[in-house]
Amino acid sequence: MNTESINRPNDQDNASNLLPLIRLNIDTHQQATAYVRRDSTVCRAEGFNSMSRIELTLNERRVICSLEVIDHQRLEGEMEVIGVSEAAWKLLGARGGDKVSVAHPPPLDSLGLVRAKIYGKPLGRSDMHTVMRDITAGRYSDIHLTAFITACASDRLSIAETTYLTEAMVAVGDRLDWGKQQIMDKHCVGGLPGNRTTPLVVAIVAANGLCIPKTSSRAITSPAGTADTMETLTNVTLALPEMRRVVEQEGGCLVWGGSVNLSPADDVLIRIERVLDIDSEGQLVASVLSKKLAAGSTHVLIDIPCGATAKIRDLAVGEQLGRDLCAVASALGLHVLPYLSDGSRPIGRGVGPALEAHDLLAVLHNHPEAPRDLRERALTLSGLLLEMGGSAISGTGYQLAETTLTSGAAWRKFEAICTAQGGMREPSVARCQQPILAPRDGWVTAIDNRTLARVAKLAGAPVAATAGLRLAVNIGQQVRAGEELFTLHAESPGELRYAFDYYRSHAHIFTLSEEMP
Repeated sequence: MNTESINRPNDQDNASNLLPLIRLNIDTHQQATAYVRRDSTVCRAEGFNSMSRIELTLNERRVICSLEVIDHQRLEGEMEVIGVSEAAWKLLGARGGDKVSVAHPPPLDSLGLVRAKIYGKPLGRSDMHTVMRDITAGRYSDIHLTAFITACASDRLSIAETTYLTEAMVAVGDRLDWGKQQIMDKHCVGGLPGNRTTPLVVAIVAANGLCIPKTSSRAITSPAGTADTMETLTNVTLALPEMRRVVEQEGGCLVWGGSVNLSPADDVLIRIERVLDIDSEGQLVASVLSKKLAAGSTHVLIDIPCGATAKIRDLAVGEQLGRDLCAVASALGLHVLPYLSDGSRPIGRGVGPALEAHDLLAVLHNHPEAPRDLRERALTLSGLLLEMGGSAISGTGYQLAETTLTSGAAWRKFEAICTAQGGMREPSVARCQQPILAPRDGWVTAIDNRTLARVAKLAGAPVAATAGLRLAVNIGQQVRAGEELFTLHAESPGELRYAFDYYRSHAHIFTLSEEMP
C-alpha cells in the first residue's frame, strides 16, 4: 500500500501548493502517477520535472507519486490542476472536488543501502527492514526498485540475507493467525502450462480434516494463476472476515491473495521482476516463504517442476532451490517439504483459466476422460501433504488421497467451499476456436512449455477467462498428418489470428520424431 502517516505539519494548511484533483481514469497498475501541465506554476516553483517523485496529501493520507508533465486535452485551460491515475486516486481515497497539497517527499535514505548492495556489501536485518518499509510506503520509483532487484539478483543474496528479506517482507504487511497449531499449504514455483493441482489438493486435504486456507495469486507470467481459474467457478475476492468464515466452516478456502494485505512488498517487487524477466533464487525463496508465513501457514509442500523449458530448467538448480527453501524456512519456524517433479511437459489438457477449470472439474467428478496426468500429480501432492499433516502414515498418503477422490468426498468438499465463498458456477467456453493440425506423421517427443504458454497468452489468457488452448496430444503420443495437436480458444477473431500467426512462426513447439520416445 502506498500510503503512510508521518508526523509533519499539515501541508494542506498552505494554500499556495493546493491543487484541484482530477481523476484521469488511467490504469498504471500498482504505480501511483500524477500528471500536470507543463506550465504549472506550482511545479515550476517547486522545481518538479517529468519523472520527479512528489508527495500528495489529502486529509490524513499521503501518497508518493511519479510525476508526468504533459500537454493533455483533459487539462487544457486548467493550468493549476493535477490529474492522477486510478492507483493514486484510490490510495488517496479521493472524491470529486477534492484538492491535494503537492510537496517534495521525505529524503530516501535507504537508497544508500541499495547502493552499498550494488557494490557487494551484504545487507543486515535492520537494513532489509528499512528498505522494505520504504518500498511498501511507495517511496521507491520503478528505477529504484529495478536497482534493488538487480543488486539482489543471481547469487547475490546469502541465506542470511534471504532470511532477513523474507522476515522484512512479512513485517510490512498483515499476518494471519488461525488459532491452530497446524496450518497446511501447498505451492508450485510454476513454469508448467495447465498445472492446476492446487484446487484439487485443497479439496482432498480439507476433506480429511486438515486446515488449508489457500491464498493464491493471479497469473504473473503464465496464462492462468490459481485465482484466475477459481474465479471462473466462484468468488475469490474475499475480505478477511469472509475468508475466516469459510475456513471455520469448511476447513479450507481458495481465494485471491491480493484481497488481503499479505506481504505487499512482494507484489511490488513482482511487478518489476515480471518486466525484467528476473526471478533469482534468493528473491524467489523470499517471495514464496513471505506469503506462506503471512498467511499463517506452518507446514508447506512446495512443488518444484524441473525441465528444459520449465522455470527451473536444471535438476541441480531445483535441488539447490529446495535446500535454500528449507534453510530459510527453518530459520523462521516454518516446516517446508520441497518436491522435485517432472517439468518436461504440460499438465492436463486446458491452458487458460476456464479451460483449466474444466479439467479440474473432470478430475473431481472422476470422469473417465479426465486428464490422467493432472489427476496423478494432484494425488501425489495431496498424499505428501496428508503425510506431513499426520492424517496418513509415511507411504500411505497417496492411497488415502485416491480414496478421498474416488469416493466423491473431494468433490463434495470442493463444492462446499465454493458455495461458502459465494456460490458455484459453470466455466464458459470461448466463442472463437481454431484447431492446429500436425504437419506430418510422428511421435511427440518434446513440447516447449514456455512457447506454448505464450501462444495461450496471445489468444487472450488470462484477461479473457475463456481464452487459451486445449491440448489434443502430449509427449509420448503418435499423431498422423492432419490430426489435431491442439485447439486455440479466443474471445475475438483478432486474438485468434494473433495467436495463430505467432504459432506459425514458432512451429517448433511440438517436436515430432519418426521413432517412439
